Amino acid sequence: MDRFAAMEAFVRVVESGTFTKAADALGRPKTAVTRLIQQLEAQLRVKLLHRTTRRVTVTPEGMTYYQQALRLLGEVRELESTLTQTRRGPRGRLRVESSGTISRLLLIPALPSFCARYPQLQIELGVSDRVVDLLSDNVDCAIRGGGVKDESLVAKHLGDLDYWVCAAPRYLERHGTPHHPLELAGASHAMVSYFASPSGKPLPFTFQRGEERLQVQGRSQLLLNETNAYLGAGLAGLGVMVAPRFVVEPYLATGELVPVLEGWRPEARPIFLVYPPARQRDAGLRVFIDWVLELCASRTNVWRRDGQP
Repeated sequence: MDRFAAMEAFVRVVESGTFTKAADALGRPKTAVTRLIQQLEAQLRVKLLHRTTRRVTVTPEGMTYYQQALRLLGEVRELESTLTQTRRGPRGRLRVESSGTISRLLLIPALPSFCARYPQLQIELGVSDRVVDLLSDNVDCAIRGGGVKDESLVAKHLGDLDYWVCAAPRYLERHGTPHHPLELAGASHAMVSYFASPSGKPLPFTFQRGEERLQVQGRSQLLLNETNAYLGAGLAGLGVMVAPRFVVEPYLATGELVPVLEGWRPEARPIFLVYPPARQRDAGLRVFIDWVLELCASRTNVWRRDGQP
């Protein structure tokens, strides 16, 4: 007996309700389908179907077998599809969400090599700092900062972003140079603040110096919720800013930004790639995840290294 063929015949009979319809769907003679079901019942030593002249009903044991057979047949078809994709290369649409900074400075410069390697894979890159619902928005994966609160998602830790404190020379000329984080909450200074879109509340900044750790809300006249706009505000002299090291380094080199609060370091921010577990069998998503992990491992200037303060 071909066990796979018998399993498929049984599922077809249950779903169609008759041997005749199942045989038509499978392109087999009705007698062949009947024989497969009889052999399956003999092999299992259990009655799977009740047969009358008018209809076929499923026994309790048959329903249990049907549910498991349906799952196994689905996995076999998925495996076959995956192997076909692997042979031809992944193809189709891949929807990714990422912040403006990560997209502009990390992903997009490296994407030409990925696209050349997988020409049949179309990337839809949603660039936003808002936290999207991956399932309802039909997103395959997202790159997010901070802790991952949704336990239903698979999370891959990409690294911890190293942050620096700096300001534009024009700001320092007007307000002076701060030397302690608490000065940022006083009347003499202002911060460019970042607010979380759902709540609208500004996010506090945490500073560390040795064993000392302070959380400062900071006084701010301008709040933003997008990372590229946040950088632009800092460059315009609208306040002291706290931004990823790899974002501000080029501007520190040209003198457009100046480091402040010497000896104090902002808290590092963990970055994760997250995706629904049901998507992890998709060949396109798998190669994208591997590529992102490889890319992030190679960009040592982006992340805080072990042993750094």
